[in-house]
Amino acid sequence: MAVCYAATLDGLGHAAMAGMSAARPPGRTPRLVPAASQMSELPQLVVDGLVSGAVLAIAAVGVSLVYGILHLVNFAHGDYLTFGAYAGLGVTALGLSLVVATVVAIVATAMLAVGLQLVLWGPVRRRRAGLLSSFITAIGLALVLRHAIFLVVGAGSRAYPVDQFSVERLGPVRVSISQLIAISLSIVAIAVIGLLLARTSIGRSMRAFADNPELAAVAGVDVGRIVLATWLIAGALAGLAGELQGLIQGAFDPNMGWNLLLPIFAAVVLGTIGNAYGALLGGFALGLVMELSTWSVLGGGIPASYKYVVAFLALIVMLLVRPQGLLGRRARAL
Repeated sequence: MAVCYAATLDGLGHAAMAGMSAARPPGRTPRLVPAASQMSELPQLVVDGLVSGAVLAIAAVGVSLVYGILHLVNFAHGDYLTFGAYAGLGVTALGLSLVVATVVAIVATAMLAVGLQLVLWGPVRRRRAGLLSSFITAIGLALVLRHAIFLVVGAGSRAYPVDQFSVERLGPVRVSISQLIAISLSIVAIAVIGLLLARTSIGRSMRAFADNPELAAVAGVDVGRIVLATWLIAGALAGLAGELQGLIQGAFDPNMGWNLLLPIFAAVVLGTIGNAYGALLGGFALGLVMELSTWSVLGGGIPASYKYVVAFLALIVMLLVRPQGLLGRRARAL
């Protein structure tokens, strides 16, 4: 009986395999991911990388301006982003439009940055605090801001009232409404930054002060005005970047800015430390590297949760090959 039963099962198995072989067209082998499907991922990943890079670039410009002019590494910059995101969110909770929320996020964060300059960074600068003292102060400020935001809004995730599942199809690429808003505002912001630094008197004064503070002061540049303008611009960019990141993420919490801080610093270093245009370039480059690292052509791609690891690996390789950054040592401070 047992022998007959085993023989029957063996026969059924051979029959099933024969049927499967017959059903498969000759010369055709199964593939997990077709090549056409892999190549179709590329335009989508490039667009996603540009969107992510735009946020990093805008935030990195603020960090680069503060470092290039004031020689301060502002570890609280990520929490400025979080403050801007929640400021805009509070406006939308009142039933006002996203346009009003964007303006409020920019203005509120700029005022926060200027206020902290008046009550904290101004006195620290006048007392000629050393690099280490400023470094520790910046870390302490970041902790205070983050926990103050936790205290006010709580630890739960929040989201802007935008339909994250609504997408527009542009050829082979699908773009969400949040991404469209983010990339549109980023283009406007980048154009304004470029015009401000290159075409306005305050921009020229900032660049002169960054190149040679003593000579600029002797030439009649108002140092106090330059410092306030630097914090105003850096805060405004942080507020905008925070709102855009909140839109792209969908849901965010008070740790959002802290989680972005190291990629922002990486973009600054990658582009050339202290150079605003380099920060823009570094932000976009880093965004593209992070998204393209998930491409299935590259050995199946890496999990999305490891994108930041790839970004820092790219930074390490870049520093080994070209430690002066993408723009090099000859680039101006701004």
